[in-house]
Amino acid sequence: MIDINKIRNFSIIAHIDHGKSTIADRLIQVCGGLSDREMKEQVLDSMDIERERGITIKAQTVRLEYKAKDGYSYVLNLMDTPGHVDFGYEVSRSLAACEGSLLIVDASQGVEAQTLANVYQAINADHEIVPVLNKIDLPAAEPERVKAQIEEVIGLPADDAIAASAKTGAGIEDILEALVMKLPPPVGDKDAPLQALLVDSWYDAYLGVMTLVRVRHGVLKKGMKIRMMATGATHVIERVGVFAPKPIALDQLGPGEIGFINAGVKRVADAKVGDTITEERRPTSTALPGFSPSIPVVFCGLFPVDTNDFTGLREALEKLSLNDASFSFEAETSAALGFGFRCGFLGLLHMEVIRERLNREFNLELISTAPSVVYQMTLTDGKHLHLHNPADMPEVSRLASIEEPWIKATIMTPDEFLGPVLTLCTERRGEQIDLTYAGNRAMAVYRLPLNEVVFDFYDRLKSITRGYASFDYALDSYREGDLVKVSILVNGDLVDALSMIVHRDQAEGKGRAICIRLKDLVPRQMFKVALQAAIGGKVIARETIAALRKDVTAKCYGGDISRKKKLLDKQKEGKKKMRQFGKVEIPQNAFFEALKMGDN
Repeated sequence: MIDINKIRNFSIIAHIDHGKSTIADRLIQVCGGLSDREMKEQVLDSMDIERERGITIKAQTVRLEYKAKDGYSYVLNLMDTPGHVDFGYEVSRSLAACEGSLLIVDASQGVEAQTLANVYQAINADHEIVPVLNKIDLPAAEPERVKAQIEEVIGLPADDAIAASAKTGAGIEDILEALVMKLPPPVGDKDAPLQALLVDSWYDAYLGVMTLVRVRHGVLKKGMKIRMMATGATHVIERVGVFAPKPIALDQLGPGEIGFINAGVKRVADAKVGDTITEERRPTSTALPGFSPSIPVVFCGLFPVDTNDFTGLREALEKLSLNDASFSFEAETSAALGFGFRCGFLGLLHMEVIRERLNREFNLELISTAPSVVYQMTLTDGKHLHLHNPADMPEVSRLASIEEPWIKATIMTPDEFLGPVLTLCTERRGEQIDLTYAGNRAMAVYRLPLNEVVFDFYDRLKSITRGYASFDYALDSYREGDLVKVSILVNGDLVDALSMIVHRDQAEGKGRAICIRLKDLVPRQMFKVALQAAIGGKVIARETIAALRKDVTAKCYGGDISRKKKLLDKQKEGKKKMRQFGKVEIPQNAFFEALKMGDN
């Protein structure tokens, strides 16, 4: 068993794109986790989508062995975490399993919004923090300015911050030494009853449900009968091991160690993230504090293009929820789209990633409805409702009040772009709380309604600041607002997938914008098609798609005009009938395209 004083557990935290995964690659290389032949970029990012986009979605663990300058060998358990705000849940889980953090700041960019958010999470988890200035090989790098910024904005002493470059390999040895010297070893008693934290679970096609655990006290052995304290389920451990980064089987895991177990768990629901694992024969008396549950903030409907794929979609969502416990789903039906699921996500990127994974990993063609947020409603009879889907909104006469979620957003931007950023926030009904400067970067803190943010706020922010702004948010509170439901009607039929809840002042503009977009997306018919946006029974915007005219007189050569007239009158009658019974098919892409409103 490894000496507990020679173990160091740490996670890597930083803003998106500051080089977490590349630093992790270098640490693995130096510690000899993989040979040069096995090495590749972003070695810990196992999904194709992570590699393509250059982002980490799942927190990954690896165990490394390092022989320090003091002559002793140390075991380092590294957790690479995502940087994007939508995957903050993954970060909080990783921090709970470690004692220290490696804070990476890009020496050319400085402190960003997500750097702040993740550091504060680490400080709350009582972590020892080692600051590292990455990318010092870049010509634009300003280490001294960034050090001053770390001290000023975060409040951490940065005079001994390590200058490193993951690209050239400079400073990697210094990082390893700092980890060994500065981070505290884990605390634990090997003779105590088993107490282990369930950090993550995922589905493996060959081995079934895999579970990542951090042992606090006691020993976890192969063949041991264990009990999940939250669910009460018992299992026998079939396999114990660690990722180095390849899975290596071991006989046991002692206190302070992080590894995986295979215990014949059939359903992901039985391996609840944040649960405490103990021995059946000699259980521990206290359960570990789990993680605060992730709260979905953005909801959208996912419907299969082919209705026969419904059961396939359900199975795919169940498998994904095992791998990613932070999204929720429930079945729903739509008149326009048939059977599907209402899914809740942590943000827009999270939604995009899940859609992409469903398409790639399970080969499903999907239509998604407009992203919406959860509203709280009070009815006239005193009942309280949570509204996830705008189509389910009750009659206006039954509503006493409706409250919408507001967020507290932190935006960091170079001060030359501050004007357009403030204008954007004001346009989206934002309220300024704070505005501070650190060097030539401004930090604006705003309260914003979440339904204004979920559409295209992030894209707009990136485009007006040429990609230099960073954005981080947290849910703040619910507030009453003057909100109305805008319904979209095509040829007098309500299309529930396009319904949305907006502020009354913006209802007309948004309704008109959707009608204009639909005019280009819905194909022309043999009869006039009316596209309308309405609030209750009042139409607020209308566009008309002109009718196609078939030339019925084409086969008349010469002859009397009355013959042509007769044919045209017959066509007119037919069109009247068609208008009465005609159904307009809305193409699949129209649903998503109509909602990408952008600036127009």
